[in-house]
Amino acid sequence: MSWYKMLLKMPQKLLRTAHYIELGSYQHWPVLIPQRIRLYTYEQIPLFLKENPYITDGYRAHLPSKLCLRSIFILSNETVNIWSHLLGFLLFFSLGVNDLSSVLPASGANREDYVIYTIGLFCFQVCMLCSVGYHLFACHRSEKTCRRWLSLDYAGISVGILGCYVPGIFYAFYCNAFWRQVYLLTVLSLILAVFCAQVHPRYLSNDWQRIRTAIFCCVAGISVIPACHWVWLNGGFTTAVVQLFLPRVLVMYLIAGSAFLFYVTKIPERYFPGQLNYLGASHQVWHVLVVVMFYWWHQTALNIMHFRHSQSCPAQTSSS
Repeated sequence: MSWYKMLLKMPQKLLRTAHYIELGSYQHWPVLIPQRIRLYTYEQIPLFLKENPYITDGYRAHLPSKLCLRSIFILSNETVNIWSHLLGFLLFFSLGVNDLSSVLPASGANREDYVIYTIGLFCFQVCMLCSVGYHLFACHRSEKTCRRWLSLDYAGISVGILGCYVPGIFYAFYCNAFWRQVYLLTVLSLILAVFCAQVHPRYLSNDWQRIRTAIFCCVAGISVIPACHWVWLNGGFTTAVVQLFLPRVLVMYLIAGSAFLFYVTKIPERYFPGQLNYLGASHQVWHVLVVVMFYWWHQTALNIMHFRHSQSCPAQTSSS
């Protein structure tokens, strides 16, 4: 109990301004750490935080919940990740207020339009908040707490994908009630399957990193099927509606593909290790592109809603 005698000899003022953590690399614990936020190098952080060896410094670690929250105002290698999606949440929240109070009423929207846009923007906001929560609390001294927030982050990605699917499928198959229901039910089933997969005890382990990536790629990539079906149902690439909206769909895929490539390849920090610790890293680019992608798809949904309200459904598709 030598550490206990050591603590008794310490000034009471220091004891009141300290918290205790267990560090596996120390011979004696608890270890007394002043209640302030310091940054660590890659070699100093716990093993469960070591995901990107090319980010060599600027890590927050070993913090209780209170200091995790306070760390939002310090410059670390997570600052851009936190604020990009926090501002993204504020963006989609303000868009929701504006759409529901001004844009949709002016467009002559019906009840279904309100429901679809509420679902889409709500999903985007949930995705943003889950991401903010993980990047804010990943530095928690408890690995269990960190894993819980990581699980929420993955759940948020699934919800964000759902927010893209719902308005896209609803308005793409606006005149085809059968296929609209088929694809919406299919997407909901896929998202629920992903949620169920997260229950597996090894889902968040490093061993399953490629499996997790493959799962999200499949859920997002399967959107090619309804997209091709939509082109075929509308008469091919030469029809006006396809030429009007297919370029916007392709831009959506381009943004999503670019974001995924940055996420997987860890470019550009792979070629400049230690040079992009605070700004310009791949995960930061991923975050910004996700916000851009969601905003682009929201604007696309507004455009196709206006088109559907201005054009009546063809007789041959309205009955199907």
